Amino acid sequence: MTQNVRVASHDEVPVLDLSPLRTGGQIDSLAAELDRACRETGFFYVANHGVSETALNAVFGATRRYFATPEEIRRGHAMHPFYRRGFMAQGVTRQPGYAADLKESYEVGVDLPADDPAVLSGLPLHAPNQWPAEMPWLREAAETYFEQVKSLGLDLLRLIARALGLPDGFFVQYTRKPMLQMRLFHYPPQRPDTSADAHGAAPHTDFGMITILAQDPIGGLELRKRDGEWIAAPYIDGTFVVNIGDLFQRWTNDVYVSNFHRVTNRTGRERYSIPVFFNLDYEAPVVCLPTCCSADSPPKHEPIKFGDYIVSRFKAVQQFDPNSRVA
Repeated sequence: MTQNVRVASHDEVPVLDLSPLRTGGQIDSLAAELDRACRETGFFYVANHGVSETALNAVFGATRRYFATPEEIRRGHAMHPFYRRGFMAQGVTRQPGYAADLKESYEVGVDLPADDPAVLSGLPLHAPNQWPAEMPWLREAAETYFEQVKSLGLDLLRLIARALGLPDGFFVQYTRKPMLQMRLFHYPPQRPDTSADAHGAAPHTDFGMITILAQDPIGGLELRKRDGEWIAAPYIDGTFVVNIGDLFQRWTNDVYVSNFHRVTNRTGRERYSIPVFFNLDYEAPVVCLPTCCSADSPPKHEPIKFGDYIVSRFKAVQQFDPNSRVA
């Protein structure tokens, strides 16, 4: 069983007040605080983020309602692995060295029309969303929340660019058709005798740019510091947890850190969380940022397309037959 861990201090995982970002105020000190968090733990909270409490409550309510439906119905909404829309059952995601994750999800992306060129060409992660016709309440809540978090993500990209000494629009330019993914997660209670290597989400790093996570009050998120210690990032009312992913660490020449994190639900209660993985355009060129390299610190990674990297990582951890729609 996972040992108890201490709660992260404010210095380790700070709470950033985004009010200046949203009101057109001075953001240099806010950018400096973000920069420090990304260099040390890769995690921070955001408050006054602009996402309405009404939208947040509605999407959590729809998530609980969806996962209360019989599993045989949910399996009828199974997704194709490389389009990432629809239901994913427990047992699909498995991190190397661990048992399969004890979670299930319903996944949503940017809703592209069927005649979009990227959809017609079969580009991975580009597709119309899959909505159960008998559940209009799921679509309504998910779409409203998705759009508000998308706006938050664009604001964060501007702040991150400022932190890195880049033009404010540097990352936003690669959001013409971004590969955003929202996952409505359900973590059933883990039995007390569950194997020590079994987690709701086993230790892992995220693949892409940034993740914007809404937790429920049960909590359960833990992150590993650079010195190897695990600390808890608990629920804080009115905030989201934000962390950076592997591809963004690569883009910054390893200046920013994509940290391991995990979820374990041993509370005996149902746990729900909603991460939005804010990834950029498939063709975005990930080349070492000019402010993150020098003669003494040359680029460490070869250039790569954003989408090629993301797809390669999905293939490595999810147990699918790529030709099957059964999750």
